[in-house]
Amino acid sequence: MTDLSETRIYVFHYKCGPTLEISPIYQPIMAGKARLSASSDVPGDNTGDNISDKNHYYSELTGIYWVWKNTQQDIVGSVHYRRFLTQKDEPLPHRIKRFFYYLAGLQKKRFGLIYTKNIALFKPQILTEDEILDLLQTHDVILPQRRKLKYTVRTHYSRYHNSLDLDLIESIINERCPEYLNALQQVLDGKRLFANNMFIMKRHDFDRCMTWLFDLLFEFEQRIKLSDYQGYQERIMGFVAERLFNVWFTHENLRIKELPVIYFKHFKFEK
Repeated sequence: MTDLSETRIYVFHYKCGPTLEISPIYQPIMAGKARLSASSDVPGDNTGDNISDKNHYYSELTGIYWVWKNTQQDIVGSVHYRRFLTQKDEPLPHRIKRFFYYLAGLQKKRFGLIYTKNIALFKPQILTEDEILDLLQTHDVILPQRRKLKYTVRTHYSRYHNSLDLDLIESIINERCPEYLNALQQVLDGKRLFANNMFIMKRHDFDRCMTWLFDLLFEFEQRIKLSDYQGYQERIMGFVAERLFNVWFTHENLRIKELPVIYFKHFKFEK
């Protein structure tokens, strides 16, 4: 693999701190760099066509928007500074630990997630370019394993956010792309969810998805009062995008490969 690779997985950061040195296909990006008070050597999403100053509402979506508008790689991915996809077998001690999740009633909450402090052990487990190219021979998109929810997606959202958000999204989809309504209902009535706005896609599908997604997000933003969303809820656009990604993937009926997510629990950053 060389720097001429047409595969790029963007690793979104949101504050100053260390970056994980992996392969050159993994490119750290500071999402919301326009709002960052400290200096950082990590390239940001505040150049070219960007919405970096909206990061407190859009979370990693400002970085994803920047990738869409300012890059050209054939294969594009979105991961987080602590969350990475893997297709390698989980080490035996961790498989044993997963057995105890069942005893503790955590099997749904931890499904598809490998929590670890051991960066040295798990960094080699992170998905490689060769693995990505091989998977995309037979699949259209690589996604994190869908989370298993205790409730339906609609009920789950209503327990943690304002249920009126979903009503507004339904109204906008009905106006702008009613052919997606059935997929919306399937997602909201189900108990599985692709989370964290993570993916690896071919450019053609990525461009189509982004055009659809941001058209709906910008319309949603116009119809709400962002100042009504405070604290944790301030990341409203990121929360809505998670559900919309699921709607798009459901409607498009793409060949999806689901992979576990390595979650580095203690990747320390400055405040």
